[in-house]
Amino acid sequence: MKKYALFFLLLLISIPFSAQYKPWTSAQQPLKEIDALKKQIVKPNFRKQDYLITDFGAIGDGKTKNTEAFKKAIEKCNSEGGGRVVVPKGVFLTGAIYLKSNVNLYVSEGSTILFSQDSNDYPIVFTRWEGMECMNYSSLIYAYEEENIAITGKGILDGNSDNDHWWFWCGATKYGYNESRPGRQNPARAKLHEYMAQRKPARERIFGDGYYLRPNFVQPYKSKNFYMADVLVKNSPMWNLNPVLCENVFIERVKIISHGPNNDGFDPEACKNVWIKDSYFDTGDDCIAIKSGRDEDGRGIGKPAENHIIENCEMKDGHGGVVIGSEIAGGAKNIYAIGNVMDSKNLDRALRIKTSSSRGGIIENVFFYNTRVGAYKEAAVRFNMHYEKPGNFIPTIRNIWVENLTVEKGGKYAVLSDAYETSPVTDFTMINAKINGVEIPYKVDFLKNVTLKNVIVNGKPLTNFK
Repeated sequence: MKKYALFFLLLLISIPFSAQYKPWTSAQQPLKEIDALKKQIVKPNFRKQDYLITDFGAIGDGKTKNTEAFKKAIEKCNSEGGGRVVVPKGVFLTGAIYLKSNVNLYVSEGSTILFSQDSNDYPIVFTRWEGMECMNYSSLIYAYEEENIAITGKGILDGNSDNDHWWFWCGATKYGYNESRPGRQNPARAKLHEYMAQRKPARERIFGDGYYLRPNFVQPYKSKNFYMADVLVKNSPMWNLNPVLCENVFIERVKIISHGPNNDGFDPEACKNVWIKDSYFDTGDDCIAIKSGRDEDGRGIGKPAENHIIENCEMKDGHGGVVIGSEIAGGAKNIYAIGNVMDSKNLDRALRIKTSSSRGGIIENVFFYNTRVGAYKEAAVRFNMHYEKPGNFIPTIRNIWVENLTVEKGGKYAVLSDAYETSPVTDFTMINAKINGVEIPYKVDFLKNVTLKNVIVNGKPLTNFK
């Protein structure tokens, strides 16, 4: 009898979770969700006290290394209750900057924080690299378990990367790599994959000098209330803005210009309550790529990317406009992209969801609304469940809503889908879409519960995928 009672208890516990999934039936539902979410995402407040880095010995000549001056100013500001650490006009060379709680790093108009090209200036910290946990170089600006932190002002953050510094480590000749120079990430990348598969403790996966895993630019890790506004970010070693396992992330009016390898613009990983608005992307990879960890690490932590708003952004250049994946093993839900504009000769897809059966996870409730696209090469909407090697964790993609999409000059397809027969893309809705200039209206395999209303491709109505 006890065995049956336990069975029914487990059944009852599981019912609410399975009942949570309800596909939208109109755009008004996600629009209301967006309004409610905006009220939850707020800017941190800071004490009205300034700490000028030049008062701590900083010299803005572009040559003097100011790592200690930044450290002292930030620690003083933090210890006294917070405020602004102010970077005045000038070019201030520095190594890694660690942001502490209640500190707003204010980069004044006319100022540049120029980051060192010497890897010795970046201590080994607990981080993520391509969705895998490890000990590696600190990001250029880093925080761990901090609260109320910000980077603001109309100045410049210059990662100082080029084909002779950081970029060639990717191993591609177009970024300066050749057999005669040391530095290639491929062996270390493979080793990190092995460590993850073996479930080696993350703090024992030690990299750094001699391994050539490039650091990201800005990475608050397990932090709350992160705000960023107005700065120009350029020349990153790798991903540009990469909050990991953070909550309440608000970014506005940021400009990212960075054309190195893997120079994604904004890669929030396993974060909750994220809002990026009125920002500009001119990047060497995806403009926005939402993530939640790779394979064993993503599934082990089990934190989805949750409640993200991408609003009124311009994707000037980049491979993907709004991308979910591929490091998405923790899943993603409630992703809202509204009022964005994208147009680039390098743009492959406007909306892309990429995952694989080595990832698993559920990607659901994606709202792509009021989007204007100039040109793209492959597809306006792309679903891919076969992005990397297969595994034993079949992913789920469901409740994807695309409305008010206009494309001036499409690429090969309007819609492209590559899914599993056992896990079709489910509840895909496209309403009021006008897509011109495509070669082939669609190429899809396994889709279920598709709704197409007023979808015009090359001047002709598209009513189904048959």
